Amino acid sequence: MSARGHYKRWKNSVKITRYIKEAYSNLFSSKLRTLLALLGILVGTASVVAMISGGEIATNEALKQFKTLGTDLLAVAINEASTGNSSGASVSNVTLTQVNHLTAINTSILESAPYTQVFTSLQMNGHEINGSILGVTSSFSRVIHIGMQKGRFISSLDGYALFCVIGDKIYEQLKKILFVDPIGQQLQIGNNYFTIVGIARPWPENSFVYANIDYTVLVPLLTSTVLSQYVAINNIILRLSPDAHIDKVQSDITQYVTSEVVNKHLFYRSAKELISRMVKQSHILTIFLGLIGGISLIVGGIGVMNIMLVSVIERKREIGIRLAIGAERAHIRTLFLVEAIMLSVLGGVLGIIVGICIAYAIAYFSHWEFVFFIWPAVVGFSVSVATGIFFGFYPAYKASQLDPIKALRSE
Repeated sequence: MSARGHYKRWKNSVKITRYIKEAYSNLFSSKLRTLLALLGILVGTASVVAMISGGEIATNEALKQFKTLGTDLLAVAINEASTGNSSGASVSNVTLTQVNHLTAINTSILESAPYTQVFTSLQMNGHEINGSILGVTSSFSRVIHIGMQKGRFISSLDGYALFCVIGDKIYEQLKKILFVDPIGQQLQIGNNYFTIVGIARPWPENSFVYANIDYTVLVPLLTSTVLSQYVAINNIILRLSPDAHIDKVQSDITQYVTSEVVNKHLFYRSAKELISRMVKQSHILTIFLGLIGGISLIVGGIGVMNIMLVSVIERKREIGIRLAIGAERAHIRTLFLVEAIMLSVLGGVLGIIVGICIAYAIAYFSHWEFVFFIWPAVVGFSVSVATGIFFGFYPAYKASQLDPIKALRSE
């Protein structure tokens, strides 16, 4: 670069530095007005950052809880088909043997975990217990990752035995009734007494399993079928291989089940599909929250424009003197535009800090893991600066177009 080029760059940097110093001096001379304009940008930026970050943290928490089960799961719900025929035709149900055979019809099915739902009362020493009852097999704990804090889980050797495993919240209820370890104690389920053989660890609730294990009593699946004539295997959770072709697996299951039992309709839910759907919904929610926060930022930008217009009116005489002694209109426009940008930058930085603090408070009081996402801060800062430039340009342009003679005559 030539010496003239270096000199030009140096001269431009000196001009920018002078503009910044003058803008700082002008803003500092009107502290209250500057503070009010700053608050508008700060609140707007903080709203954008807090809403977007809060939405991302909530989505991340939901996905984290969901992913604890694993992404290679397929849930099958078996319902009665609506044929509209009330002729009294016999209705057959899926058997445990047929469920166990699912691993043979498609090599991508690694393990099956059927479960039944039993609707009857729970009591301990005459006290009602709030909870649900599931009939499960030993594979149930492996497929949906149920850990044990005491005792053992349901075994494949239990058969029709009157054994049960209780969830963590059931355990908390029993502690208020019993003064001894519940392992080995008798829990009344309907008219039968079951021996408690295990206590499950706290389990993260999610929408993939139609039950909250913490509030559930788990009994052997075969035992559950004799507790009520209405109990049937209506839900199966399958663990698939990572390279499984979901459509092919579903087709094979449907073909097999409909050939074995009649009048059944199968409904599938894939873990990967549910996670993908949640991510898409979170993106829509994030955009919606960002637009709501953007309204506050627009209000803040209008405040900046108002402050700058007042500043132009108050400084008409100064502008007239500058123009009279040879200042270019572009210099006047740049001076006022720099003031608007400085307000926006400072308000944007403070807004990012406040927004992150709000997002952290949301995560803290909701007992969620706080995760810092850089893009909400970048978006909030960029939009705040763009708002300052957009709403600051008109006052700057108006200042540069003043008639020097009229400006000098103003009081």
